[in-house]
Amino acid sequence: MDIQMQNAAVVKPPIMSTKNVDVFYGKKQAIDNVSLDIPENQITALIGPSGCGKSTYLRCLNRMNDTISICKVTGDIRFAGQDIHDKKVDVVALRARIGMVFQKANPFPKSIFENVAYGPRIHDLADNKDHLKDIVITSLKRAGLYDEVSDRLDESGTGLSGGQQQRLCIARAIAVDPQVILMDEPCSALDPIATAVIEDLMEQMREKYTIVTVTHSMAQAARISQKTAFFHLGTLVEVGATEKIFTNPEDQRTQNYISGKIG
Repeated sequence: MDIQMQNAAVVKPPIMSTKNVDVFYGKKQAIDNVSLDIPENQITALIGPSGCGKSTYLRCLNRMNDTISICKVTGDIRFAGQDIHDKKVDVVALRARIGMVFQKANPFPKSIFENVAYGPRIHDLADNKDHLKDIVITSLKRAGLYDEVSDRLDESGTGLSGGQQQRLCIARAIAVDPQVILMDEPCSALDPIATAVIEDLMEQMREKYTIVTVTHSMAQAARISQKTAFFHLGTLVEVGATEKIFTNPEDQRTQNYISGKIG
């Protein structure tokens, strides 16, 4: 019975999958033939040296590269089985389902409440003002921020500390009820205490969301992720269970990066 259950878990289809993805900025190739499955309700960490393509790959997953005029993406990228480049796909709706948190916290120059309410408003997710308030409060609670700001929701989001601003951006992302959250180095601008808070939050969030995170910190990847993908020079060198990647990698380049010989 246990074996059957384990096998069932293994064959569960990924929430996202990419096959043979290439990315070009003009004539320069940034990603070369990357195929990777993203398991549901897990944290997948993308690691590798600066400029190796991990952030470019991350931006493929919700078509953020569409905003760069010289960028061309080819290959098959699927979310819940659907080709995200299908002409019938509404990109705005796609980015609501696959949210993004950037390296530098970027709250809107609005109140804390309005930062979180923005997405539900434009996507018409709230039935009335009370429902909108419930969405905002629930999102702030899920982002671990509500207790710190509950008495100042009308104050500007830009007045919060760096760690609080990043959690506000996470609350803003989850307010539209996504399935996947992409995080591009969400802790790189934070101090160790704020980083620990975000890491704890990510661990709690994976019960409800699938998370894909880019990180320069191998220690962070080892702490928080269940699956790790190592990128080098635009290629996906190796991917597997985080523990295996860090303790028994199959490719010498992975071993060299983890041991500090490259990077």
